[in-house]
Amino acid sequence: MTAAPAAANPTAAVLIVGNEILSGRTKDVNLAHIAETLMGIGVLVREARVVPDLEEEIVAAVNALRARYDYVFTTGGIGPTHDDITSACVAKAFGVALELNAEAVARLERHYAPGQLNEARLRMAHVPAGATLIDNPISQAPGFRIGNVFVMAGVPQIMRAMLDGLLPKLQGGPAQHARTVACELAEGNIAAGLGALQDRYPELEIGSYPYFRNGFFGVSLVLRGTDEARLDAATEELAGLVRDLGGTPNVTHGTKG
Repeated sequence: MTAAPAAANPTAAVLIVGNEILSGRTKDVNLAHIAETLMGIGVLVREARVVPDLEEEIVAAVNALRARYDYVFTTGGIGPTHDDITSACVAKAFGVALELNAEAVARLERHYAPGQLNEARLRMAHVPAGATLIDNPISQAPGFRIGNVFVMAGVPQIMRAMLDGLLPKLQGGPAQHARTVACELAEGNIAAGLGALQDRYPELEIGSYPYFRNGFFGVSLVLRGTDEARLDAATEELAGLVRDLGGTPNVTHGTKG
């Protein structure tokens, strides 16, 4: 599939590539930013995977995710070193050649001083045949799009710049709204009533997120959906449930949560 449906919220997956993420050496911050940014235009991230720098695993993940979701966003593995293999793997997943892209070369030539564009850096100008480039206003080495797969850098600042440039080109969906009801009640006390509320409002996404702050246990109950009237009605019911159980509901609103 290469286009998002107009009648519903498009779905997306994030594929994070890199041994350094799996080893714990590098802490991923890209997933949260991508999910929050896409939520803002009505695109829902439904799955995230982290895979090592291994061809067979990257190829398998790309093919599985692009068949299931409207959009796939990958991060990492498009730099100049031997272990940057994402571009080649995406080409293999689509069954096309990996080619030296003339426009990508031109961008790198403008960025580097004469004589500095060596063979290693030219690796960053290779993209799958038929792909279109994703602008990189920071270091010029582009990402690319092929089909419904968007291949971006792993460096957070560069990834964010790439994603910002992509947003106007993505087809979003209905705006997602959120309400949060926080209270100092244990999840076990509210679970039955929360489940019944979800049954009454199947079109909403209702989640329970416990916390421990300032010496007290509590829970943030987050409701998300596109119909604000239904969202407000469910939030009112949930606040009433909290009060009935002896808690004090703290309700906050937002377009995402």
